[in-house]
Amino acid sequence: MIPTVAVIGAGDLGGATAQALAARECARRVLLVDAAAGVAEGKALDILQAGAITGAHTRLEGTSDISRATGCAVCIVADRAGQTPVEWQGEEGLALLTGLASALADVPIVFAGAQQADLIALAWREARVPRERLIGSAPEALASAVAAIVAMEARCSPAEITVAVLGTPPRGFVVPWSEAAIGGYGLERVLSQVQLARVEARAARLWPPGPYVLGAAAARVTDAVLRASRRSFSVLTPLGGEMGIRNRVGALPALLGPRGVAHVRVPALNPRERVLLETALGA
Repeated sequence: MIPTVAVIGAGDLGGATAQALAARECARRVLLVDAAAGVAEGKALDILQAGAITGAHTRLEGTSDISRATGCAVCIVADRAGQTPVEWQGEEGLALLTGLASALADVPIVFAGAQQADLIALAWREARVPRERLIGSAPEALASAVAAIVAMEARCSPAEITVAVLGTPPRGFVVPWSEAAIGGYGLERVLSQVQLARVEARAARLWPPGPYVLGAAAARVTDAVLRASRRSFSVLTPLGGEMGIRNRVGALPALLGPRGVAHVRVPALNPRERVLLETALGA
């Protein structure tokens, strides 16, 4: 049976995430949860009615009752509705996750926001949520944006670009260009040094991504969790010794499955990339 996905927060990011989930049709039902019940219900109805045009058949519901997230296959933490939408983070975010603990059981939690690395760390250290259940999807949004820039420079489709993102916000991210590829060929063999320098300069200004690309990334990561995708995704996860670093949250390529992060992969970095990564992670 295709499962239910709960999106906690009906702000700009929560709405974009629900819309992206509906378009992907990776879940039978998307539940949009926010204290502002009218906002959640209105956005859910709007996306549902758009399905008649887009051809999506996902069922959407809005509610203020967070207990209805019980039994969902994936829980996505987004942003609260309001005049100025705010991502769930800090102590309020921790209180939210603590209150959801009994409802979520062993459900993977996807953090859709660009400012939720600290919340992932709190969930791991304070709420004792197993690290494999905690998945930050924002790095995948950044990786997609980088792929789009590379594709413009190489004059090809973004689908031909393979690129990962390492590091952690807000200190910075590192793109391991030595491992990136264009159409199966090493990126450094396809692009000139001048082109690569131009791409690097533009990539440095891509953070933080906007709500639509963050929502699309959260939906893509959630789809990978539900379907146990065989490709890797750049996600934030608590580090347990990878690259010699512990007790920090960082972005790594990972394989995802129904229980969350199934396996993380540490790319082979050249000396320059390793120095940049260690600086970004504060190692």
